[in-house]
Amino acid sequence: MALTDETPQAAPAPARSASFGAYVRAYVALSKPRVIELLLITTIPVMFVAAAGVPPLWTAVATLVFGTMSAASANAINCYIDRDIDQEMRRTRRRPVAMEQVTPRGAMVYGLVLAVGSTVGFAVFVNLLSAALSLSAILFYIFVYTLLLKRRTAQNVVWGGIAGCMPVLIGWTAVTDRLDWAPFILFLVVFFWTPPHTWALAMRYREDYAAAKVPMLPVVAGERRVLLECVLYSWATVVVSVLLWPVAGTTPFYPVVAVALGALLLVQAHRLLARVRAGATGGQLKTMGFFHLSNAYLALLFSAVTIDPLLARLLA
Repeated sequence: MALTDETPQAAPAPARSASFGAYVRAYVALSKPRVIELLLITTIPVMFVAAAGVPPLWTAVATLVFGTMSAASANAINCYIDRDIDQEMRRTRRRPVAMEQVTPRGAMVYGLVLAVGSTVGFAVFVNLLSAALSLSAILFYIFVYTLLLKRRTAQNVVWGGIAGCMPVLIGWTAVTDRLDWAPFILFLVVFFWTPPHTWALAMRYREDYAAAKVPMLPVVAGERRVLLECVLYSWATVVVSVLLWPVAGTTPFYPVVAVALGALLLVQAHRLLARVRAGATGGQLKTMGFFHLSNAYLALLFSAVTIDPLLARLLA
């Protein structure tokens, strides 16, 4: 249950002593809490849609607790596997394993314990389908994204991003114990959103990825091609987001918000493409503006997903 790990991490301060507090902070950083925040943004709203209102409190709490454990598991094992390239990149060299605040063995044991705990927790306190989806997300992130795709292909975040889409399905099945078309629409929203969001960041840290020999698209392709693909994926994101309206039978509130937010995202994506066509390069493109906007886009879109079923009940 994890997004592709391309969100910048806050650098934990080096521990002045081997205190218990420093030890705990290192393991918290190992879990990559900022990545987990993005997962919760997509998990909670889907539960409101699935419940056609406020989901059962215990189900929501259990899903968030075990979902957090699942994501932390994948992130910790990712840090174990990528400790060599993490030391090469400015953006990641202060992660706990790279800084030797946590041993590689400690990171792996921590990740495995969380993987087992989250899977068993989902199975016992939520349902077996959610447990299976959570486990498959962990395995996909580790074996498909981290081990197979990340260091071999520029399509790494495209297909590896599937792991980050899984919380949408998990949130739905936690409430309904079945899958339906509505969560798959939101799954696709996150799927198409991930590449341009990640590539905007990768353009800022292109030299880091090149030094670590990670073939992100901005490393192996020109800026014009990268931004053209960002535009295309942004269009796909917006179009798919509007499809939730007929599929889930939302009120008009949701499509209005989806179209308005989508327009902002597309305007910024097209501006970046226009800048590169006008000859702008590197820092002149200001791709981090698009990165931060895409974060806000996803958060606000899923906020609308949360509000819509509540609004529908008020209007009923």
